[in-house]
Amino acid sequence: MEYKINFTFTKKDFVKYISHLDLMRLFSRALRRAEIPVKITQGFSPHLKFSIKRALKLGVESDNEEAAVALNALIKPEEFRAKLQKEIPEGIFIKQVTFMKE
Repeated sequence: MEYKINFTFTKKDFVKYISHLDLMRLFSRALRRAEIPVKITQGFSPHLKFSIKRALKLGVESDNEEAAVALNALIKPEEFRAKLQKEIPEGIFIKQVTFMKE
């Protein structure tokens, strides 16, 4: 069974100078460090099932970025937020987390 969590986050201060690809890497590493049960794709080059809805230009701040992650196991939205927030740098703040069962 696959579970999906959508969340919104801010990207401010010095983090606005992180490119989209580096932001993807940042979240991938943070999700692993937080020990969140993220689903991994199958195939030749497996990676986490994680996506950011739109790519911001370098140097642009945002108050409302959207991202989605697929999970192997059920986790409470509050627990997801707390674990992930602990692993990401200052300038990124997880605002809202919503759970969707697929």
